[in-house]
Amino acid sequence: MKKICVVGGGRWGKNHINTLHNMGCLAAIVETNAARLSEFLHKYPDIQGYTNIEDAIKAHYDGYTVAIPAEKHYETGKKILEAGLNLLMEKPMTLKVAESEELCEIAKKNSVTLMVGHVLLFHPAIIKIKKLIDEGKIGELYYLYSTRLNFGTVRTEESVFSSFAPHDISVLNYLIGKKAVNMQAKGAKFLQSKVYDTTMTQLEYPDNVHAHIFVSWLHPFKEQRIVVIGSKGMISFDDATKDKELHFYNKHIDFENGQPVKIENPDEIIEYESKMPLEEELKYFVANLGKHLGKNSGEDGLEVVRILTEVENEINK
Repeated sequence: MKKICVVGGGRWGKNHINTLHNMGCLAAIVETNAARLSEFLHKYPDIQGYTNIEDAIKAHYDGYTVAIPAEKHYETGKKILEAGLNLLMEKPMTLKVAESEELCEIAKKNSVTLMVGHVLLFHPAIIKIKKLIDEGKIGELYYLYSTRLNFGTVRTEESVFSSFAPHDISVLNYLIGKKAVNMQAKGAKFLQSKVYDTTMTQLEYPDNVHAHIFVSWLHPFKEQRIVVIGSKGMISFDDATKDKELHFYNKHIDFENGQPVKIENPDEIIEYESKMPLEEELKYFVANLGKHLGKNSGEDGLEVVRILTEVENEINK
């Protein structure tokens, strides 16, 4: 069984810890908060505990997952990769394009795995949508949109786009399978003078595929919706709903004598597997240690950081 060390035991890190423990792969935890670390070691008495990353690196575990504040990703990730060790970095990979590029180069040089934790790409509904697109269920892909809306949690250091949108960018890139070639963005600030509370981003992809992302933490209800429009049909999925149904709308537009005609047939609810995305993501990481990844690679994470950076620059013009 592979031995994995989790760096960070905060809100999301504890989910890594619990999931890896249930998988039988949890070997160690790095947590700078001594009291929190003590609680983990009491709960998981068979693992090692460290208060600094350097000591954990010396132990040379099979892999490391990093779930700490994003501003510390680059420094911590670089230390792990330079030691020739496999790494799963939570999103966003880093806060700067140049830093993400450097981590990719180090991973390649040392022939180790660099994976980025865009967990929604392991959501069974998102995987099912990708399969439906690739199988031609909706015909030619036209456009997609993603909404991530809620009342809070408001950040004081980063915009709503940087906070919410990494999920949406990664999902759009995955479903389309290509890199965006153009983007436009607008935002609005209401609560704080330097922090955007709502943004709308338009992305253009090759082959005339378009997408937009709407994110806001000033919204009366929670919505996490992806909508996909094609020449033969449409798909909708909202992860914030109780039933989490995946809908196929058997609708499209035909032309008769040069005039557009609506074609509407009965809709379908598409079944998909019931699996926990984080568990599937961590299983994938463990199964592919030392290998080149076909999903959630460092290069994929770099592309998300590139779009985040370009959009932030655009809305701050």
